[in-house]
Amino acid sequence: MLKFNEKELLANLEGGIALRSDINKIVDQINDEGYSNICWIGIGGTYASSMQAVVHMKERTKIETFYENAASFLTTGNLRVTKDTVVIISSVTGNTQEMVEAVKKCNEIGARVIGFVDRADADLATMCDYLISYPLNEQLKFFMVGDRFMYLAGEFDQYDEFYKQMDDNFAKDVVAVYKNADEFATEFALQHHEDEMHYFVGAGNQWGATYSYAMCYWEEQHWLRTKSIEAQEFFHGMFEIVERDTPVTIYVTEDSQRQLSERVANFIPQICANYTVIDAKDYDMPGISPEFRGALSPFILHAVNDRIDVHIEDLNRHPMEIRRYYRQLKY
Repeated sequence: MLKFNEKELLANLEGGIALRSDINKIVDQINDEGYSNICWIGIGGTYASSMQAVVHMKERTKIETFYENAASFLTTGNLRVTKDTVVIISSVTGNTQEMVEAVKKCNEIGARVIGFVDRADADLATMCDYLISYPLNEQLKFFMVGDRFMYLAGEFDQYDEFYKQMDDNFAKDVVAVYKNADEFATEFALQHHEDEMHYFVGAGNQWGATYSYAMCYWEEQHWLRTKSIEAQEFFHGMFEIVERDTPVTIYVTEDSQRQLSERVANFIPQICANYTVIDAKDYDMPGISPEFRGALSPFILHAVNDRIDVHIEDLNRHPMEIRRYYRQLKY
């Protein structure tokens, strides 16, 4: 497989899961001390992951949890963020301007900040009350935080059973998805690597990832024009510009909002002959019980997208690390 290191991928996923003990110590301490609500703050890809964390929690918990865009938070603020708020952030470089300033603002308010910052020596890392430095697997880290808070609130009775399966099987099952998705990803990339415009549709715990995939991957890294749309909004404007040859990809999850994406997938053949449905249900995760698969749909679909990216990068001879403007110019 092109640019696929199975041993490294497995180690990264297992390393992410292994962070749970450190995460639990932090969450348990905060829970013992007391808190009022949880705010996820991000920008760009981390903003998208924050959306997913809130969706993941909101149907399962009575805990007040919400997300903020770091730049908007700086201009408008949010009176729900107080000294009793738990703020959760993530950053690769630890020096994104909006994130640094947003965390400064949280420090001034007195909110406690849990930070996942890849570089432990970055300015942002020193501003967090609790720090975990480990690259990759941002969504997994966010979900583990949310799950622990819900467990301590008595809202996740199957917590131990779920994480026993995660510890034993998650990493190897996701690696298998990478392998099983490669043939499809190759064909998809061949068909769409030169699209003038591509529309991505998602819902539920996949919506944040759909937004991020269109913006942070196809636009920022492949320089391909896209638009992301929530499945529940598809029939309120966007479908009027879909024609026979319009490229449309619909992500279908196994969470509670599956029917929203299925509605789009069932309708689209009437108006379009250039659509693709990527359904998490099509990929096996034998070590995970059916009742838990819905929460893991984003990880399945992320693996599929990763393989698509590798092949688009190869076909277009454009390394995904290259940027025209991002961190190249002042803005």
